[in-house]
Formats: sequence, structure tokens, C-alpha cells
Amino acid sequence: MSAIAWNTQWFQRNLIYTVPDRYAGAGRKVYPNFLQLAGLMAAQPGLLMASHWDYYWELMQGNVERAESLRRDCDAYHAVLDMAAEFYLDTIQIVFQEFRLAHGNWFVQGQSVRPQDIRATTLMTIEGDHDTISGCGQTHAAHGLCRSIAARDKRHVTVPRCGHYDLFSGPRWHSEIYPSIRALTRQDT
Repeated sequence: MSAIAWNTQWFQRNLIYTVPDRYAGAGRKVYPNFLQLAGLMAAQPGLLMASHWDYYWELMQGNVERAESLRRDCDAYHAVLDMAAEFYLDTIQIVFQEFRLAHGNWFVQGQSVRPQDIRATTLMTIEGDHDTISGCGQTHAAHGLCRSIAARDKRHVTVPRCGHYDLFSGPRWHSEIYPSIRALTRQDT
């Protein structure tokens, strides 16, 4: 058995669960939200604790508006959905174990995925410098794969003091990431 097959089997054995009968989607195989949340918490152990601490501190101080904002951030952190097992396992195998996109041998429904053929678009990659899921430089690698896009149409943003989850929600999203995306889309219209 190859190392890749063994690793994929480990993920399937240890991270994939069947949705219980009492829930919608019963019988489906998923990478459950509780394991995703546990992974996020393990990757950034102080983040969730600090968010809850700040929430309660602001409540005690009578800063209701700030506390409400922090509560929404905490709620968003916990709003992770189950992920279809097929999608999760394919991503692990194709992207992180076999590196098919980077090696140029990824096919979807018989069609070769060829980022080098992309021409008429703007490419913007964004990463957080404290991301423990996607390491620094991982998204920036898309610039080399999409070599037919003109240099003037490529943008890269590295957000300081930003973890993986912060890329999608919270203060860094609102203050740095969303404004960069908005500026890019307004420039291209």
C-alpha cells in the first residue's frame, strides 16, 4: 500500500463520521463540524479563549456595543458546517498529498486543469502571516501557476497578525481584506 493511500485511509478512519439518524442528512459521511472546530482551536489555542474573555470583559465594563460585536465573532467561529467526506478526502489527496495542480496532472471529468491557460482576468491572492492552515507563500504560488496573466493584473496581499480564520471573518476581514477586494473590483469595472 502506498504512503498516500495509507494517509488517506488514516483521514477516513479518524476524521470521517456518519451523520446520525436523528439529524438531517442521516447516513451521509462527513468531516464533522466538531472536529473542524477542534482543529481550529488546536491551531490557535488562545484565539477563541481571548475572544470569549474579551466578550465577557466588555460586558462587565458596560460596553454593550463592543461586547455584541465580539459575541458575533465568537458565534461565527462556532458556525463551522459539516463538510462532505468526498470533498474533504479528495482535497487532502489531490491538493495536499499528490500536489496534482502544482505538478500539472490534475484532471476533472477528463479535462486537464491548466492554470497556465488563464489569461483575461485579474488574480488576487490573500494570506495571513499567522495562518496555521495554509502556510506563508502557499496562495502566492498561484501567481507562478497562472503564468499567462500579465504581471500588472496580479495582486498579492499578506495580512499582518492574521490567522486562517481571520481571513474570512472578524476585524482583519473588515479592516484589510474586504477593502482590498473592494478596491480591486472597483478598479476593474
